[in-house]
Amino acid sequence: MSANEGTDRADDRLTDSDADAVRRASRRVGWQITFATAVVVFAAIGAVFLFVLSRVRPGELFELVPDHNNIKISADDFLLVALVLGAVGVVLAGVLSWIIARRAVRPLGDALRIQRAFIADASHELRTPLTVLDARLQVLQRGLAADDPSSPVVAELRRDARSLMDVVNDLLEAAEAASGRGSGTIPENLTAIAELAVESMRVIGQARNVRIDLDAPGPLFSRLPAVSAHRCLVALLDNALRYSPDGSVVTVTLRGTRNRVTLEVKDQGPGIQGISPDRVFDRFAKSGDATGGGGTTRTGFGIGLALVRDIAVSHGGTVSVKETSTNGTVVVLTIPRASERG
Repeated sequence: MSANEGTDRADDRLTDSDADAVRRASRRVGWQITFATAVVVFAAIGAVFLFVLSRVRPGELFELVPDHNNIKISADDFLLVALVLGAVGVVLAGVLSWIIARRAVRPLGDALRIQRAFIADASHELRTPLTVLDARLQVLQRGLAADDPSSPVVAELRRDARSLMDVVNDLLEAAEAASGRGSGTIPENLTAIAELAVESMRVIGQARNVRIDLDAPGPLFSRLPAVSAHRCLVALLDNALRYSPDGSVVTVTLRGTRNRVTLEVKDQGPGIQGISPDRVFDRFAKSGDATGGGGTTRTGFGIGLALVRDIAVSHGGTVSVKETSTNGTVVVLTIPRASERG
């Protein structure tokens, strides 16, 4: 058996173990809720039974045929008691379910917090050595002659180092966005930010003759920080360029309502394939192969769109796939609008 096969089997065992743990936890929570609900229901039935017995005269309890098998109970009293007991039962069931569900998801919340802290700490620690590595490669590249055979290799190493830095930055910003940090207080002009993002990404689109058009009626403001807004727009444009065929057009549309700002990025690619449109914003999720291998797009690690979602949600916005087909895909980013004066 090869080393790869052994690793694959170990990964399968780990996956099965995690799946079994989740199933066991689900069964445990299900049984707890079932038991709690049963207790509430039987308690309500018992209360009604005791109430009925309390309305029967003691002498009638031992009669063979007390009053022709009829128990004299006011319909109004019985309805009132049934309504009260039903309301109490619903409240108790809701409280018990909430307590049990909270206990069940508490470990998941702790795990997510630990995961975010680890990602943030690891990203912080990796930033400095990667920056130093890129600086040293830059010095080495400058010291090489133009005809040196090592120049192409050093250039590729610098590109790889910058790609790693982009991944680290994405991970760090995703962790910060998930924790709710970095909220802006000054209104930012999203139209100006969109213009800068489009201009920077047009250089990438030119490599495959892909044009980027911006349709923005005028200044639109939001409290989304400028850096975060630029990262979102670049990630959406990068994704659109990745799946755009040569010679096509990517359209960016910016619109504002009274309370919201909507940004649409539309490409003319083949549409989302191999994955549900709802899952493209999951971390490390990827759809079908990019057009032309993705050209010279900057990312491709399955983090960019997840970062967009984290930033949007943490600032009261949303991001979704509006439509996707063989004629292209439209992704919509919506965030709260702010006045120019704040």
